[in-house]
Amino acid sequence: MYQLEEKIWFWVLGVIPLIILLFSLLQFWRYRTQKKFADAPLLKRLSPNRSVFKSILKVIVLCLAFFCLAIALVNPKIGTKLETVKREGVDIVFAVDVSKSMLAEDIAPNRLDKSKQLVTQIINNLASDRVGIIAYAGKAFPQLPITTDYASAKMFLQSMNTDMLSSQGTAINEAIKLASTYFDDEEQTNRVLIIISDGEDHSEQAAVVAEEASEEGIRIFTIGVGDVKGGPIPIKRNGIVLNYKKDSQGETVITKLNEETLQNIASEANGAYINGKSTKDVVANIREILNAMDKTEFEAKEFADFKDQFQWFLGFGIFFLLIDIFLLERKTSWLKKLNLFNENL
Repeated sequence: MYQLEEKIWFWVLGVIPLIILLFSLLQFWRYRTQKKFADAPLLKRLSPNRSVFKSILKVIVLCLAFFCLAIALVNPKIGTKLETVKREGVDIVFAVDVSKSMLAEDIAPNRLDKSKQLVTQIINNLASDRVGIIAYAGKAFPQLPITTDYASAKMFLQSMNTDMLSSQGTAINEAIKLASTYFDDEEQTNRVLIIISDGEDHSEQAAVVAEEASEEGIRIFTIGVGDVKGGPIPIKRNGIVLNYKKDSQGETVITKLNEETLQNIASEANGAYINGKSTKDVVANIREILNAMDKTEFEAKEFADFKDQFQWFLGFGIFFLLIDIFLLERKTSWLKKLNLFNENL
């Protein structure tokens, strides 16, 4: 496990492309100026020890120096001590719909990206709760098991897309069944399943499975993403809309937010339905719901001791700077023998 203490210093890396640009402009200016002064054979006779390779090498070394110094300023830290700590919270599983209908843009930027935004903001407002993630379409797929590592949760969340599951549809019942396996029966924590979907469920078993989950102590909250008026499903390539999805009759498919399905699922599992149009309202509602729940104590392993690693990068940065200072641009005897870039021809 690692931490980056001062991420703001990553801007120093912007110096590297600037150095490369300036070097390229300098070489171009030098080439044009020397060409006006004399032809290539004469220039080689006038400056026989000039080395193109060493000029490039000096720039590479200077870039490496700035890279190392930038990382040193960021100060990466590595966790060296893993401890078991006791925390109080709720176990929350997010089931995110990744069916093709989630590409509809009736809510900006599209339904899937909006779902990711909602889950990310909910996680950002959690304190000591554990989270898990499920992706589902025609089938449900475990994306991340229950964990307290919010950074990993958000990383896995961002990698989700509509191509990760080949079977299409919106099998909410499969997601509920999979979510029930996420919770540890030995730890009697409060169990919450948050389903983010447009509600286009092609299975009538969702409400029945939700009721069964409720009997296991799982409360289900549903968040509807989309518009009840609906919208077409764009087919894109490189961000450009090529066409819209059509049915077997060649008609453009219009996918609509089905709030009724999501409301039925939530009511069967002692939960509530929330419209996902306003991120702020969704986060506030979920926060209020979680705060009203009893918190259960559980154990979690965390890195408690982090050691600075900036000194290694600082040392390498100074080393590369010293090399750059003492590295001359003229040829040395061993470089002449190597004849890199055929400079002696």
